[in-house]
Amino acid sequence: MSDSNTTDFTNPSTFILLGIPGLEVAHVWISIPFCAMYAVAVLGNFSILFIVNIELSLHVPMYYFLCMLAVTDLILSTSILPKMLSIFWFNSKEIDFNACLTQMFFIHCTAVTESGIFVAMALDRYVAICDPLRHSTILTNPVVAKIGLAVVLRGGMLILPFLFLARQWPYCKTNIIPHSYCEHMAVVKLACADIRISNYYGLFVTFFVIALDVFFITMSYIQILRAIFSLPTKDARLKTFGTCGSHLSVILASYIPVLSSALMHRFGQNVALQFHILLANAYLIVPAMLHPIIYGVRTKQIQNRLLLLLTHKGV
Repeated sequence: MSDSNTTDFTNPSTFILLGIPGLEVAHVWISIPFCAMYAVAVLGNFSILFIVNIELSLHVPMYYFLCMLAVTDLILSTSILPKMLSIFWFNSKEIDFNACLTQMFFIHCTAVTESGIFVAMALDRYVAICDPLRHSTILTNPVVAKIGLAVVLRGGMLILPFLFLARQWPYCKTNIIPHSYCEHMAVVKLACADIRISNYYGLFVTFFVIALDVFFITMSYIQILRAIFSLPTKDARLKTFGTCGSHLSVILASYIPVLSSALMHRFGQNVALQFHILLANAYLIVPAMLHPIIYGVRTKQIQNRLLLLLTHKGV
């Protein structure tokens, strides 16, 4: 290892990403499932965007929010996978300091934004089921656009302090990051300073965002369930609840791995580093792959349009 990796410095020009330490000989094999999941995520999310764009019957708030989710998933997965694959395939471990902070921003900002989109989707289901006659007048296109903008701005404002704090710390230990991407805590742990403020703020953002968003989602679904159980027939109840199934599935596919990884990074000292890094990679790419699959399987309009495109019978 070169001296530049261990000598004192306060503003390193580059960081060294190790990928998955201890599993270097298996990097090529590990890359195969991640590459496959990334390909499915890109193809699936672009398909969602394309189908919603050409199918006029899908130009409604639910599918506008789904498109926002697809864009977020594309940004999130593309923020980490190309660099991670270059580490696995070409041993290209160096990343510029500013590029590392940029990657950190996009990873965490899109994760917070995605959580906000889930709240917006819950709001849409609440209005559609509890006040269906006013759905089109409440969630108009300008309102949907304002909700989308607010969700993005919230993500940016909450994550910008990550960058300001990470930039101010002196990095006089090493510039070697035992990770495959520039995760916030993995970077600031390299600082030779008291980083408790970064640690506490990171925990605050994680639990504030998840607690607040889960609270609003839960309140929405309590009202939705009350409305569903008041329907006269079992078939009507099942059909109405079925419209919420996709949303609940993507929430579970996203929140559970995020919480597990965040807690493990701070309190899982006895967990093998390799397992933690694999989980941290999976929680970013697996939901991005699953979201279009879940909505594609459970949404008849998307299924039918996709089949028409594949059989060359569509427009």
